[in-house]
Amino acid sequence: MADERDKKEPQVDPKLLELLACPLTKGPLSWDPERGELVSRLARLAYPVRGGIPIMLPSEARTLSEET
Repeated sequence: MADERDKKEPQVDPKLLELLACPLTKGPLSWDPERGELVSRLARLAYPVRGGIPIMLPSEARTLSEET
């Protein structure tokens, strides 16, 4: 049963995605379904989504590398 939950990718409601903005730059976010993150290209940060809830704290965000 745990395997089934692991295979399910968390999703972000498209309407919610339209409302959310990067807390640092106030710029748009894009959804990365492969990693389950909200990405701010301007800030070069990726915010995690846990249990379908975006964690919009810069201290929780992953810094994006030059390649991404």
